Amino acid sequence: MATSGELEQAVMEILWSHSSPLSVREVHEQLAADRTLAYTTVLTVLDRLAKKGNVLRTLDGRAWLYRPARSRVDEVARRVAALMEPLAEAERRTLLALLVSRPIGNAEA
Repeated sequence: MATSGELEQAVMEILWSHSSPLSVREVHEQLAADRTLAYTTVLTVLDRLAKKGNVLRTLDGRAWLYRPARSRVDEVARRVAALMEPLAEAERRTLLALLVSRPIGNAEA
């Protein structure tokens, strides 16, 4: 069974992969291709993501449409900044230099 964080990430990946907002039904259909999941579970996850500010929703008739509040790159940058917060300034500079010098796609180098 997927944890809440894993399911939230899967939902975000679906939203990031589309240029237009999606309904709960559309997100559910894509998630259901890989796993057994209730429609109401997807609805709850999207509602939680909206309350956290991770997705924006607009009412279209009787259905909510969801889209990411920020791009995938912006989200990764936000997470990296949070991870760097406890570091001293010199450590932050060192970390950034290491990231810039690391070949793309080579996470273990």
